[in-house]
Amino acid sequence: MTGRPDDPAGHGAYAWYVLAILTLANSFAFVDRQVLALLVEPIRRDLGASDTVMSLLYGISFSLFYVVVGLPMARLADRSNRRNIIAWSILAWSFMTMLCGMARSFAMLFVSRIGVGAGEAGLTPSAQSMLSDYFGPERRALALGIFAMGIYIGGGMALVIGGYVIVWLEGLSPLSLPLLGAVKPWQATFLIVGAPGLLLGLLAFSIREPARRGSVGTPRAVPFAEMGAHLRARRWSYIGIIGGLSLMILVGNGTGAWIPAFFARKFGWGPAEIGLRYGLVVFLCGTAGTVCGGLLASTLRRRGYLRANLWAATIGFAVLIPVTIGFPLAPTPELALTLIGVMNFFAGFPFGGGYAALQEITPNRMRAQIAAVMMLFVNLIGAGLGPTLVALATDRLFADPAALPLSIALVSAVMSPLALGFIALALIHHPRAILPREAAA
Repeated sequence: MTGRPDDPAGHGAYAWYVLAILTLANSFAFVDRQVLALLVEPIRRDLGASDTVMSLLYGISFSLFYVVVGLPMARLADRSNRRNIIAWSILAWSFMTMLCGMARSFAMLFVSRIGVGAGEAGLTPSAQSMLSDYFGPERRALALGIFAMGIYIGGGMALVIGGYVIVWLEGLSPLSLPLLGAVKPWQATFLIVGAPGLLLGLLAFSIREPARRGSVGTPRAVPFAEMGAHLRARRWSYIGIIGGLSLMILVGNGTGAWIPAFFARKFGWGPAEIGLRYGLVVFLCGTAGTVCGGLLASTLRRRGYLRANLWAATIGFAVLIPVTIGFPLAPTPELALTLIGVMNFFAGFPFGGGYAALQEITPNRMRAQIAAVMMLFVNLIGAGLGPTLVALATDRLFADPAALPLSIALVSAVMSPLALGFIALALIHHPRAILPREAAA
């Protein structure tokens, strides 16, 4: 461990270097996660899978072991070296992404996706805890917002680069690789996007473990009884923040998983066109939204507004209601893409402030574990349930693949207002939940 517990980290260049590495890691995580959305149609065709089965591959398979592994990893992070957990996690999920490219059946692909989720479970709780030690309350929302930019950087990279890689690989088909033999273009895509993560995992070992703010002595595991008492005392804030973010990500994942298929089915776009147009929108609008939301929350927090972090999230949640319902019903691809840009911009608003709000009501030795609890619900409800709800509406309610736009609009119309209701609950109770040390800062 380096520095003192009260070391004013976050004011030097090194803290920003750490933030850059962790943001890049988050970007790579979402490249590995999001590229599957572009591969839905070729995998579905080759393996004979329905929309509902493909949604399980995108959601449940990824979330299953993310949830199982996340809490033990976070408990370890609250009492040990977070840098090592992050580095080994990057290496693990990158290897499992490449293993997806070696899958010869749906079962093997499903198991490999479980491994990707298990590997990524070590990143976010450890990274959020580490960044909360490198950056004080006045800059924390901005730092966590920049970290969350990885969602959109990675998602955009997966779509833009992935779209062209798929077209390029299809032009080279049939493909034959040493040791692996004949591979489909979608299998080669997984191999290509997973390989750079192995180098990033090695680079992550260059990060120094920071001193833990407000904590002295030898790291210890917080007893479950103590953590339970803390959660009960601030339950409405935790329920509001975690519930709101989970439902927002349900809408985001439910739409994001199917937007490439939406453009393909409704407007006849190909992979390269979808990747370039939609990918650039995700990258530009999403990253701008996370930075603007983090800046807004940090500015208001410096001016003494205790609800600052949640005001930024509330603005984002409110705007998402009409645009998530409206874009799938748009009559032209240009209008749909414009509304998707607005959606991605305001979807970025809640991340920095929402993550910072969670950190400022949580003691240092519980931060990774509470972040893991949040990620448990985010992945079960958001990543796991979102794509499947849309697919079930398409397959069961409308029984027509061409009805995908209606399915997206229906799920958004129900879940987006619920997300706003949860974050409003947190907004009401939040000032009383903030730790005294954080409120004074």
